[in-house]
Parts: sequence; C-alpha cells; structure tokens
Amino acid sequence: MARLADYFVVVGYDLDNRVEGEGQGRILQRFPEKDWEDSPFPQGIELFCQPSGWQLVPQRQPASFFVAVLTDINSERHYCACFTFWEGLDNPQLKKTDAGDADEADEEPTVVQHAKLFAPKSLVVVSRLDYTEAFRNCLGLIYTVHVDGLPTPLETVIGNLLTCVIPIAGGSQPGPEEREDSLRTITLGAGDRQVIQTPINDSLPVSGSSVAQLFRQLGIVNVLYLFCAALTEHKILFLSSSYQRLTDACRGLLAIMFPLKYSFTYVPILPGKLLEVLSTPTPFIIGVNSFFRSETQELLDVIVADLDGGTVTIPECVHISLLPEPLLQQTQTALSMVLDPELEFADQAFPPQSMQPSALKIQDKEIRAVFLWLFARLFQGYRWCLHIIRIHPEPVIRFHKAAFLGQRSLTEDDFLMKVLDGMAFAGFVSERGPPYRATDLFDDLVANQVERIRQEEACPHKVMNHVKELAEQLFKNENPYPTVAMHKVQRPSENSQNSDQSRTPFPVLDDVAVQLFIDHAVAKLKSAPPVVKAELKSMVPSGPPLGDIVDRNGHVMANSARRLEVVRNCITYIFDNKMLEAKKLMPAVLRALKGRTARVCLTQELNQHVLQNRAVLDDQQFDYIVRMMNCTLQDCSHIDEHGIAAALLPLVTAFCRKLGAGITQFAYSCVQEHMVWTTMQFWEAMFYSDVQNHIKALYMETDDGDQQNNSDQQDRSDNKREISALELAAEQNRLWPTLNKEMQMERVQKEESTVFSQAIHYANRMSYLLLPLDTSKNRLLRSSGLGDVESVSNSYVTNSIAGSMAESYDTESGFEDAESSDVANSVVRFINRFVDKVCNESGVTNEHLKALHTMIPDIVQMHIETLDAVHRESKRLPPIQKPKLLRPTLLPGEELVMDGMRVHLIPDGREEATGQMGGPPLLPAEGAIFLTTYRLIFKGTPSDALVGEQIVTRSFPIASLTKEKRISVTLTMDQFVQEGLQLRSCTFQLMKIAFDEEVASDLAESFRKHLHKLRFPQHVQGTFAFTVGQSGKLVLEPKTKDKNQSLKTLSKNLVKNAKRTISRQYVGRKKEAPPTWENRSSFQSELDEDEISVSEEVDQSALTLSSTIRSADRQTMSNVVERACCRDYQRLGLGTLSNSLTRSKNEPFRISTANRMYTVCRSYPGLLIIPQNIPDSTIHRICRCYRQNRFPVVCWRHSRTKAVLLRSAGLHAKGVVSFFKSPNAPTAVPSQADSTSLEQEKYLQAIISSMPSYSESTGRNTLSGFTSTHMNTSESSDKLRQPKIGDLMKQVLGNKEDVPGTFSRGALGQKAKVISLSQPKVSGKARNSPRGKWGSIRGSSRLSAYNPDIGTRLAGKESPQPNGGPNDPLFLRQQKAYLYIIGDKAQLKGGKQDSFQQWEVIPIEVCDVRQVKNSFKKLMKACVPSSPTTEPNMSFLRLLEDSEWMTLLHRVLQVSVLVVELLDTGSSVMVSLEDGWDVTTQVVSLVQLLSDPYYRTFDGFRLLVEKEWLSFGHRFSHRGAQTLGSQSSGFTPVFLQFLDCVHQIHLQFPMEFEFSQYYLKFLAYHYMSNRFRTFLLDSDYDRIELGVLYEEKSDRRNPQVCKSVWDYIDRLNKKAPIFYNYMYSPEDEEVLRPYTFVSNLKVWDFYLEETLSDGPPYDWELRSRQESLAEETAEKADTGAPKSQRHIVWPCYDNLSKVMPDAITKLLQDLQNLEAALGQTSEKWKDTWDKIKTTQKTETRLESKPSFSSSLLMSSNLSHQRRSQGVCLQESRVGSSIKLGLDCEASATSTPVAGRPSTSTLYSQFQSTESENRSFEGILYKRGALLKPWKPRWFVLDKTKHQLRYYDSRQDKECKGVIELSDVESVTVGTPAMGAPKNVEEKAFFDLKTAKRVYNLCAQESSNAQLWMDSIQSCLSDA
Repeated sequence: MARLADYFVVVGYDLDNRVEGEGQGRILQRFPEKDWEDSPFPQGIELFCQPSGWQLVPQRQPASFFVAVLTDINSERHYCACFTFWEGLDNPQLKKTDAGDADEADEEPTVVQHAKLFAPKSLVVVSRLDYTEAFRNCLGLIYTVHVDGLPTPLETVIGNLLTCVIPIAGGSQPGPEEREDSLRTITLGAGDRQVIQTPINDSLPVSGSSVAQLFRQLGIVNVLYLFCAALTEHKILFLSSSYQRLTDACRGLLAIMFPLKYSFTYVPILPGKLLEVLSTPTPFIIGVNSFFRSETQELLDVIVADLDGGTVTIPECVHISLLPEPLLQQTQTALSMVLDPELEFADQAFPPQSMQPSALKIQDKEIRAVFLWLFARLFQGYRWCLHIIRIHPEPVIRFHKAAFLGQRSLTEDDFLMKVLDGMAFAGFVSERGPPYRATDLFDDLVANQVERIRQEEACPHKVMNHVKELAEQLFKNENPYPTVAMHKVQRPSENSQNSDQSRTPFPVLDDVAVQLFIDHAVAKLKSAPPVVKAELKSMVPSGPPLGDIVDRNGHVMANSARRLEVVRNCITYIFDNKMLEAKKLMPAVLRALKGRTARVCLTQELNQHVLQNRAVLDDQQFDYIVRMMNCTLQDCSHIDEHGIAAALLPLVTAFCRKLGAGITQFAYSCVQEHMVWTTMQFWEAMFYSDVQNHIKALYMETDDGDQQNNSDQQDRSDNKREISALELAAEQNRLWPTLNKEMQMERVQKEESTVFSQAIHYANRMSYLLLPLDTSKNRLLRSSGLGDVESVSNSYVTNSIAGSMAESYDTESGFEDAESSDVANSVVRFINRFVDKVCNESGVTNEHLKALHTMIPDIVQMHIETLDAVHRESKRLPPIQKPKLLRPTLLPGEELVMDGMRVHLIPDGREEATGQMGGPPLLPAEGAIFLTTYRLIFKGTPSDALVGEQIVTRSFPIASLTKEKRISVTLTMDQFVQEGLQLRSCTFQLMKIAFDEEVASDLAESFRKHLHKLRFPQHVQGTFAFTVGQSGKLVLEPKTKDKNQSLKTLSKNLVKNAKRTISRQYVGRKKEAPPTWENRSSFQSELDEDEISVSEEVDQSALTLSSTIRSADRQTMSNVVERACCRDYQRLGLGTLSNSLTRSKNEPFRISTANRMYTVCRSYPGLLIIPQNIPDSTIHRICRCYRQNRFPVVCWRHSRTKAVLLRSAGLHAKGVVSFFKSPNAPTAVPSQADSTSLEQEKYLQAIISSMPSYSESTGRNTLSGFTSTHMNTSESSDKLRQPKIGDLMKQVLGNKEDVPGTFSRGALGQKAKVISLSQPKVSGKARNSPRGKWGSIRGSSRLSAYNPDIGTRLAGKESPQPNGGPNDPLFLRQQKAYLYIIGDKAQLKGGKQDSFQQWEVIPIEVCDVRQVKNSFKKLMKACVPSSPTTEPNMSFLRLLEDSEWMTLLHRVLQVSVLVVELLDTGSSVMVSLEDGWDVTTQVVSLVQLLSDPYYRTFDGFRLLVEKEWLSFGHRFSHRGAQTLGSQSSGFTPVFLQFLDCVHQIHLQFPMEFEFSQYYLKFLAYHYMSNRFRTFLLDSDYDRIELGVLYEEKSDRRNPQVCKSVWDYIDRLNKKAPIFYNYMYSPEDEEVLRPYTFVSNLKVWDFYLEETLSDGPPYDWELRSRQESLAEETAEKADTGAPKSQRHIVWPCYDNLSKVMPDAITKLLQDLQNLEAALGQTSEKWKDTWDKIKTTQKTETRLESKPSFSSSLLMSSNLSHQRRSQGVCLQESRVGSSIKLGLDCEASATSTPVAGRPSTSTLYSQFQSTESENRSFEGILYKRGALLKPWKPRWFVLDKTKHQLRYYDSRQDKECKGVIELSDVESVTVGTPAMGAPKNVEEKAFFDLKTAKRVYNLCAQESSNAQLWMDSIQSCLSDA
C-alpha cells in the first residue's frame, strides 16, 4: 500500500522579496511539516508552480492545472500536481515610494499603473504516484470548498487527502476478494466520492491517452525519430505553450520505450530560470514552454519537437540511427493501420462502412502494442545470451552482447549496437535478467510468441490482430473495471468563478488540525496487522534459442554443405598425414572459412581430435592447423560476435608440437596477431561464459547426487533437453529461503572459490596469448588492447620462420632485459585490469583479489621463461618447405643488384591471369623479386596447386617505372596483412607484390631505395645502356688507346669551340676519307664516292681548307657527314653532288655547316639544308626569333611536286607581331626587330623561290630539263586532288567559332574570293623536274583543332572561278599559297596577315606535353588497372575514352594527312609548333612516312627516326624522366605516340611496310627500357659531349653488348624473320592517306598483351637462353612416357608467336632444322625467301600451279607481253616484292596513272576474282575457229562444276567459253599447226576431242602440257 499524497503545499507570491524586478514564489504552508522518512520533501517546488516566472497581472486569469515531475537524488520521481488560481491585491507600486521602487518605476515610464493587480497562488500535491485525474479532482474540490464556502472545513478535506492509502498494484487476475485491492473508492469528506483504479501489474506503464495524443501532434515518422533518438541517447526537447501537454508528451514517449526505462535527466516541465540545464552534456528529455523558444535556438546538438506546430527539428551534427530494415517499414505500416485505418481503403470504390479509428484511449494502447511487438522482435532470444555468474546470495547476471548480435547477424546494425550499449538496456538486464521473479506481458511475448510473430510479420493484417490482442491486455491492465467509473466531485459554481468581486484570499490553515489527522492515521496503520501481498514469483521462460531462428531465416552461406564437406575432408587428411591431398584442398578451405558456418565447423572438427586436452602434431600438420586457425580468426571482428575465437581458445592451448627434449610449442604462439586477443570485452565474455558453465556444473553435481536413485526421471530429462543455466539458477533461487544458514554460507563460498579459480586460469590463458614468442625483442602489443604500450607480436611465425626472422634483426642489442620487462609489464597491467573488473563484478573476496595480484607477475615471468626455450628451439627447426626460388635468366652485361626476396605476386585489375575469364588461376603466385641493373623481375609459381608446375614471370625495365606506392595486402593463404608495393611501369605492366613474412622490413626498405637509385641515376651515364657490362668500372675509359682519337678530339673540340663563337664558319671543302671502321652499314658504302659542296659566302675571302679546319676537325666533319641526315639529303637531292661552285648555284638548296660546332642551335644537327642564296650570317640573326633558336630548315622534298617540308620551333612572343607587320608600314630608322623581321621574310621568300612552281610563274626559270608531259600529268592530278584538300581542311578545322579577327578575310566556303594580284604574269614554262634528281619534302603540323579561318587561298580551292576567267590550272595556282605555315594559335595572336605575301598561316591549337602526359597516365590505368572494379563508369572502354589518348592520335594523324595533301598539290609546308621538338617532330615524321615509300622500309624507317628524332633533338632524356634531374617532369611518351600512329597506319595499309607490327612494339619497349643508348640523350650535341655519337660502331671489345638498337635489330633480322612483314608488296610512289577518325583507330595490342610464361618478348637473348634451358630439362625428363600432341595455349601466359608461329615462319624454321639435321650449312632466311620469290617469278612461263599458290602469285601472272616488263620493274625496286593476287597490272605499269585507285581501295577488293572453285589454272594457246589465229587464253579447270573455262586474261570476269568435260571424248598429244606460236616445243601441243569439234591447245613447255593432260584425264576418269 502507498500514500496517495505525500505532501500538500500552498505556494504564494512573495511580495517582500523581488529579485531584479522578477517576482518570487514562496511556500506559505506545507503539510506535514516534518519530512516522511521514505520520501523526503523535494526542493524548489515554488519554481515549478510558475515555470514561466512569478508575475502580477492586471486581470484575473482562469484557474489552471498541470503536473510537473521532479527527480530526487535517488532517481525517485515525485509528481507535483499544481492547481493555480489568482487572488486580487492592491498595487504595491502605488503604495511604496522608497528609492528603489521609484527607480524601478522610472525604468518603465510608459507602463500604466493599475490600482488592482492579481497574484498567483498554487495548491500543490506531491506524490510518488502518477494519478493525474485524481489529483485534478482533489485540488479542484479544495478550491471549490474555498470559493463556494462549502460547510466542510478545509483542514478536514486536506487531512483526508494526506491520509488516503491506496494499493500500488492489483493482483494478476483480480477476483472478487481482490476487488478491494485494485479498486479504491476515496472520499475527502466534502460529499465527494471517486474511484481510483490501480493497474493490475505495476511494471507496465500507465499512459492514459498520452501516446495517441503524441502521435496526433507529431505524426508517425517524427515520433519514430524521437523514439530512436531517445533509445540511442540523444537530447530531446519538447516545446508547447501548454504545460499539461508537455507532461503528457514526455509520459507518452517513455511509455512506448517500455520495456526499457529511461534513466537520464527527465524534466517534462522546466522552469525558465533553469534553462541553462539544456546545455548539459548528458542526454535528456525535457519540456519547455514555447515562450522560451528563442533561448533554445542556439542549442546545436538538441533535437527539438514542437508539439503545437507538429515538427521535429534535427540539427545537422546529429545522426540518428534508425531501426534496422525491414523492422522500420513494418512498424510504420502497423502504426499507420492503427492511426489511419481508412488509408488502406481510400482508393476503393466501395469502402467499408465502419472504418473509424478506435477511441483515443484504445488507440493509445494499440500504438503501445505495436511498440511492444517491435521490442519483442528486437530482443527475441536475449535470454540465451545472459551469463549467470553468481546465484547466491544474489543472482549476478551479464549480457553477452557480441553473441547476441552475431547470432542475429546484426553486427553491422548501428541502432541495435547503440541500444545494447546504452544505460537503458543495462537497466533492462539487471531488472529482467534474474531467472526467478514476477513476470509480465513482455516476458510472455518475448518467450512464447516469437514463433507467431515471425510467421505473421509479412502479413500486416495478422500483425494487426496480434496488436489488438496486446492492446486489450494493456487496456485491461490500466482499467481492470472499465465499467466502474463513478466520480462525484463538485465544481465551483459559475457565478463564483466569474465574479470579480473581491474574494476572500485563501485562508491560512490550522496546521494542528491537519497534523492530528495525519498522526491518527499513522497510529492506526501501526496497530493494523501488516498486509502481506504474496508476490507471485516464477521461473522466467527463455523462449526458443537464437540459433534456430537465424538459420531458418536463411542467412547461412549458399551451398554451405559442400564447403563444410571440404573443410572436414581437409582436416581428416591432415590428421591422416595425407599432406599432398590437404595441400590441394587448402585454397578452397581458406576460401570457405570466410563463412561463419565453416568456421564453426572447423572448431567442432578440431575439437574431435583433442584427447585429454592435448593433441601433439608433426611440423607440417602443425603448420596447416595454425594456418587454418589464423584464417578463421582473420575474419573475426574484435568483439568475436560468432564466438569463433572463444571456441578456438581451448584449442590453441591443446594443439602443439615437440621441438626438443621437454620443449613443446603450442599453437597459441602462432595465432597472436589478431585484434580479438587484445579486446577486454572478449576476455570478459569468455570468462563469464566459463564461470557460468562451472557454476552450472557445481549445482548439477549436487542435483545428480540427490537424483541418482531415480534413474527413471534422469532418462526422461535427458531425452527432453539439457537444462539451461538460467533454469538451474531459478530453481536454486526458489530453494534458497528453505535452506538453513550453514548450507547458505557453504553455497556462497563454493561459488566464490569457483570464480576465483577461473580468474587464475584466465590470467594464465591471457599471458599465453599476449606474450609474443620472442619476448627479447621490443615488439609490443597493439595500442588498441594494451593501452599504454603498443605491441606487435610475431604471431604469424608458424615454425622456424621465427628463426630466420629473428636472425634478420640485430640480436646483439644490450637492452634485452629492459625491453622484455616492458612487454611483461604491459601484459601484467592488462591482466590486472581484467582481474579487477571481473572479480569486483562477481563478488570475489578482497583476500582472494590480493592473492591474484601477487600471482599475476609470477605467472607472466614463468611463461616468458618457457617461451625463451621454445623460441631457441624453433630457430633450429628446418624451414618449412616453401617453393624453391627460381633464378631468372639475365642478359649479357645485366647483373643482380639485390638477390631474390621472397614475395607474393598479387592479382591486379586484369582478370585474365586470375582465372575469372576461364583458364587456370595463375595469380596469386609465390616466388621472388629480383632487382638487376636493367630490370625488375618476378619469377615464381602460382599459389594454386593445380597449376603449380607452371612458371610465372613478370618483369619490366627499371627505367620504365613510373609510380611506386606502398600498399598493405591481405593474402588469402596466410590471412595476414602484409607490407607490399605496387609498382607501375610505362611498358604497361603492373606488379603488386606482398613481401613474405621472412623478409624483414628494413630489407624491403633497402629494396625501395636501391630501386629508386637505379630508376633515377644522377646522370644519364648511370643508366643501364652506359653501365652495361662494366660492373662497377668507371664510365669513362682511360686515355691509353689512340684507337678512338678522332672521337675524343671531336667531342673535345666541339664542346670547346661551341663555347666561343667561331668566325670561320662558311667553308667549302671536300669530304675526308672515311675512317676505316669495320661493320660500316650498307648505306655508307654507296656514299663513299659522294662529295659535298659547302657553299661559301662571296664577301669572305676564299679560305683554303687547311687554314680553316685543323686535321682533327676534318676527321670530325667526316663523321658529321656520315650522319643519317646527310645521307638522306643526298638521296633526296637536297645536297649538291658536285663541288663545282658554278653548278651548285643552280641548285635551290645547299648544305650549310653554320651549325657544325652547334653554336647556332644546340638541339639541331651539325649540317642543315637552307636556301642556296641565304648566307650563313643571316642564319645567326634569324635563329634568335625562334624558340630555342630552332629556325626553319628543310627536311624533305617531294619528288614530284618539288614542294619542300620545313620544320622549326614557334616564334618568340616578341617576334610574332613584327614578323607579320605589313611591309608597307612606314618606319623610320629600321630597328633591330624590323631588320630581323625583314631577314625572316627574305628567308621565307628564298624558300618559296626555290619551288619550281614559283620560279616558273615568276618567269625566273633557273631550273632546266622540265618536260611538259610530266607537267600535264601532275597538273591533272592536282585538279583531281583539289576538292579533297577542301574536305580535309573542313575536317581538320572543325567548328567555326572563336575566329581571331586578325585572320578573318572571309570564312571557309565563301563564294567570291579576292585573288591576290601580286604575282606577275605566269610564264608558260613547264615546272616539273625530272623524277630521279629531286627528292620530296613533307610538312607537318601540330595536332589539335584548327582555326576555321585558314586564309582565302586554301579555302579558294572549293569555289569556282570568281571572275569567270579561264579555269586554267595555272590560274588556279594563284589561289593557293606557295608556303603554308602551320603555327600555334596562341602564338599567332595579334599578327596581321598581308594580302600580298605568298605564304599563308594556318593557326591550330596545340595540345601541350602535359596533356600527353596526363592522357598516358589515364591510358595506363585503363589498360592495366590496379584493382578489379564492377562500377560501370570504370569499365575499360569508359576509362579509355576518358584518357583521350585516341583523340590525341586522331589529331596528330589528321594534321599529318592535311600536310601530305598540301605537299602533294605542290605547296610547301612549314611546321612551326611549340619548341619544335615534340609535336613538330611527330607530324614531320608521319608526313614523310605517308608520302615517301622509302621510309616504310627497315633502312628508311631507321633513317627517319635518326634524322627527325635523334638529330633534330627530340628530348628523349627529359621526356623519359631518365635522371634525377628530370624526375619531377614525369614521363611524357611523345615518341610512343608517334609509334602508335605508325601502328594505326600499318593496320590500314599492311602491304606497304617492310617491317611488321612486332618491330614497332620492339622499338616502343626499348624506347622506354634504356637498354640501348639510341634513345637516351636530348640532342646530337649531348651525344658528342658524352662521346657516344660515333662510338656505336667503333666499340668491338664486347660484341655481345649492342649499344645501338639499330645494330641489335639488324643482327636479329639476319638471324630470323621476326621483324619482317611477309605481306610487304609496295606500290610505286604510293602516298598513304589513312582514315583518322577515332572510330577507325584501334587500341594497340602492345598496351594490353602480357606473356607470363617468360616475361616481355622483347629481349631476344633471354628467349633463346630459356629455350635452350627448356630443351635441356626436357632431355633429362623421362622419355618413356608417351608425349601428348595436344598443346593448350593460354592467353596472357603463352607467347602466341612462339607457340603458334605463322605458316611462313614455321616453314622457314622447319627448313633450318632440317638443314641442321642433315649437317648442311643453313642459309640465311632472307636468301631463302628471296629465292622463293624469284623462282616464282621466273618459273614456268605457264602458271599452272594448284590453287593454293594463287595466294603467292607474282606479277609474272600477267599476259605474256607485260611479263618481262613487270619483272624488271620489280627487280629494280628497293626490296623484292610479293603480290598477293591484287591488281597487278596496274602496279606493273611504268607510268603512274593519275586517277589510279590508292591501296586502300584495293584492300577492299581483296577477294578471289571467281567465286567458283578453281582446281587448276594457267595460260594455254588456243587455236581459233576456221581461219582465226592462235591466241593466249587463261584456262581454268573446275573439278566441281566439271568444266574447262577460258578467259581473255586472268583478271577478266567474263568467261569467253566453256568446254563441258562430260562431252570430251579423249585427250591426245597434238602436232604443231599453222600459225602456232614460235619457239614452242612439239610436245607442248595437245588436242581435246569432243563430240562437236576438236580443240587444238598448246602450252609453253612440254612438261606443262603433260600436267594439263594428266589433270584433265584424271577429271574424266573421276567422272
């Protein structure tokens, strides 16, 4: 029983005490005056009576009522029901005149002072019970008695109120005799009567209708947010202008949290004076009047719920974890069905009639029922995770959170984690944990209705039925007798409420009278017998165990049964010692162990192999078991939610192996490297679960002792199930009161000593797992677990690896003891912390605790000593059988820098090698990484046992390393996070390696340092190309030998002379005799006779050779002349071949030696081609206008149009405007700039004048020997080509935006054009020079989109004649500029185009090298991704597109094709972009390659690269970031981009190139590899300075080491046809015009292919060595076994060209092998190939070969008259040629046909001329019908159609006649008839007799005729 009211208080306005102008309340009276012992009087009631402050008001307010809640220091809640009314009083302000009040009045001068004011007075009931309605009625009654002056004294009413006693709760099922308990009728003695219903079960909250109100005010989602916020301990603030609503809302929120109880600050009404409470750091639920809204605005972490506005505001910084799905969705659905039942039927045509929501009180219970249902689902099975640690004297219970989350698979769920960690749940466990107590609705729900809830959860209507049932129970609990609701309470009469007449103030009560009432009641209670309410305690049911629930939910891994089978088999194999079988299963087991079920299975299986707590294994078994344990633990989180670590804990101390006499190593020393061992919660949970088991065993024993005789009962309990610990505890608690004192004490002691012994056991266990094997090293445990000391334990050291590791550290340190004690101390501290915590919680006595503390250091010390012995022994073990490290084959001159370090090669983003795309999983592989002076090599074997015998090699040159990044890798096999490196190479290779555990970290670090040092040497001389074969010798040779004298003087003099300007530059001299070097390349021999004439300036006195150049310099000059440029200029006829000065004047160009000492331009070659009449002095001035002094020089000339191609850098910014200034601009004294500008104009004019088209049009025809026929053909071809250029321009120039005003003289395609009239009348002379004498020049241009406005002349190509003049080719010529300058748009701004100049500027936008660099980076990431990804926007094609690499190629090609067209139409082109060494070089080279077939041969391509890339100074070292200095600039593959362009052209014209695609890949690889010196330095000047320009051929000491890539290619090409293109069959003078659109370009397979069998296929020595090794091993192998002919070829592993060579290569190889077998000297493949071709040409005049030979037909297949001509043409070509049955007649004509289709069109016709089957074909002479002559015809014998057809020629499509073989009667030898061809043998004639006529035929030879006769005969006999 409890008092209804503890205190009655009257609180009034304090007139005497006003603080700072604010009124105060004060307690006028309180009853009883003395505090009750069981509930002290709460402080601060006066604040809560007027939460907004005490104020006087001018008008009487209506009386108000609300309930405030105060919490005392013991967390007891006191409900203060405040009834407030207003009493009038005279204004104290008007009466008082003292200073203070006067000041106050002055402060508010505007306030009208009222004479009458009203002050609040409150009647307050303080109670521990929450009966709002009863309090409202009682206080209302007291007020009514006072106001209406009822006869009952107030003292009586108040006395009755304070002495009223009611029961706390009714019985569980109230019967009639208990009716008195749950119904209490009270009267206060004023004629009133009211019934108070107490709830049946007081553990369930009473909510009235507050929950329903809360949902109505805020809505479902908002309340759910508040619900989750309250459970996850956020701060919640309610705002409302009504106090009662604030209280109701807070009560409602608490009600839906049941069964959890809110344990933080709870103040439903907070007075304004205490608002600072809101800034408290702890969570709270507080209500505040909306009046104070502004004060709550700045609270940053408080969730504000506005009840009046219906909003919930969540600050940005607050994250509320919501309920897990699908719970959240189901809860929302259920709530909306309760609150808005009509929603479901809102769309129905005939909604049900009665769909009104329930009454508010019922709805309130339904909502609470939904939340009860929700908690039952959240907490289902919680009782199975309770650990009972002590039963007597009081149960001590702990909740195993990790197990609960793990079994529910909710470890990831944020909400549940926070709830379980919260205070509310801790209270829930301590309140509901005990197994023997009174139960309530929730206990029943969570235990007995789980099954029902789970079955119904998907069906909302069934859920609703359940909810309604629960709601009914809740309602019944609150209102046991809903019918009994009699309230008879008087209200104040209307007039007394409204009358404003001066009422009497509330009287002062007689406290003696009231106290008498109270004393009387207390005395009565004491004398009455005590009411003993039997509390119904029972055993709390646990409900179904969790395991079943989850498994039925299907959270088990797919096909787990198969996986478990694998795990079981593997363990069986290990214990049966079938190690090979176990090894095969191991990868699958390690994969399976990712799943929970497999891990549980592993622990169960291992348990079966433990006998008497011990299992002794041999080394290999031990290793495997440890590996599996590590793998199992690897995926456990630190809280061990599935109890895997817990299950393994007894096992790690059971499995062991003998190391030596009396020394055993246990598994725990190898599995320490896991977070879980350093987590305190894990050890606590483990300890509690073990204690529970022991205590259970303790009582089970005693019970068994009692029950032994009753065996019958025993069986039955066994059959049922094992009794749980909680059930046992409940039984013990029930029996406890019946035991006598001694027995009780005995049980308490037993339990305490059980806990104590477990604590000792755990101290031992923890020291096992926390002390590392090698305690002498200061490798301390991780910070996470062991607090102050970080430590790492080498737990992954399974066996003797430990030994090898320990040795790698410095064992000679003198601090071993100090450090080991560090480890010991930290472990001791950790164990002490643990012991303190668990012993205090489980009530261990202080004596025992002290004993433990003294014991722990000894335990640790003892264990350290055992470990030392184990560690010593483990070092002696033989190492585990790891794969043997395979040595890589090295190149001659390549040396190991670091020996192999054991590593694992991890798969990257390429899927081919991992086996995901089919094929075997080659990666991950285990092996070693080797660092040599040249390469980084991984060599090893795949980890997968099924392909373990394959060898995996991945390597790349160190020079190509672009990025190195540290990574940490988890290896699937060992399950440890290893240190690793990711190394990316620009040869499109990526190596992800993880260092093996035996590799010490300092070794890995030194590997990185060495790698970095080799990648970026201080100087280019540190690169492999220079250091090869020198093994530490100095780079520079000693000066003893004079053999290289010329070289040294050359480099010495050049460098010396270049530093000072030389005046003697213009010299004419003869070439020195070349030095007698061996191995001179083939072109030099032709050039020995040539002479160079170097023109001299006329002004200078002619100096003799001897006076100008010293002898050493002469030697030098002969070297310069040897260079590639020079040879090419002579081939093109750009350098004069005679030294007579008179003749040389007629040549338009000359070779200038102005730069021979590299003083003009360092990055240019020594000899340059410039116009004949430009003196060298001009060059010195011109070059200053150009960047890097790279002034325009000629590099190629078109053999037909004589147009030249020039290259230069862009102009300096200052020179641009002056260069394009109008020449007519009046200038005073010419300034320096102007004179330079004029010089430039002169220079350009000189170039233009050199063109035949210009000289002929201006009448200065200095060139002779032109023929008009040539001119006509070329003109007609020009006409043909013109529209093409226009189209090209349109393509290249693209859009018409951003036209700079300076050039806009009419946009492209404008009809009328201004014709420049500056040229004098065109002379009619011819303009084409003879073909042989002149070469050709190619133009280039920078890739990018051109400016649309290119100048009118070029655009004019497309428009008709503007003035209707004669459409004459020469007239057209006026519209075309003689020279196009392709310049950078950015550079040309502000220039002014002059209409009278003969050159035109094409401005294009240049994409700079940064773009190329970034694009290449992205291309590498696209082709070789570092990790696999499934994101759609990370696919290969998307990344390729993002890299824009193909777009860059497209631009370069597009510009090049444009320049080719311009040159072909006779205009010269000058490419003048950026610094003239990147894009300029690309374009210029491509133009020459496209225009001149010579550059498509081996020699030509070499010459092209040497000339344009090497001599003209492309900055290879700088762009390749080859040294430390250029490291920051990064790798920019400009040359690779050029090779890719060549590859694209090669793909489109496969028959035009003598070299194969492999040749291009080879160059690309070695361009980046630094193996050769060819692509190393930035210019000829640098090469001379280092003395490497000419030594390539002179160094014969080490013939193995090639210094030049060209020599190497030559050498390989002589040996094997690897670089040769068998389809090579060039056309005469063919100009290639490739398609350049991105859609026509292909990704180069160089970027994508990989050969894992033996690394990149570009170092041939390695291949030959590997092959010889393979043959040796094959010979050693057992020859008895039958050999399979079947060979499986794996992409990404095998080298396809090696395992599946093409037919011709294969035949050549076979031929060589046969020759070797026969002991003949094998001839070179090239000779064999040439022989085959020539034999085919000169073979029988009659082509009678079976049909397969038609693929190799030569041009001899032409008709008889053309054959000889065709052959001689073919022989005279550069290389011999093979025709693949294409349009041979066209190519064999001697005169070029203007409109001849280009090769590209021929490819499209690449098909047989006849669709029918041709069994046999060739030329036969056939005698015509009567009087007609013999004619050669092309005969085809068709066995399929059984006929002999004949055609006019082989190309003829129309058949001239058919002889049906069915008609042929006989084939006989014929005789020569009249008119037969002469010179034919007699036996060559034969006749074909048919029924109608006889055909006389004749072959060219008798043998051929015999073949024909036999073939026809065989057809006849077949028929």
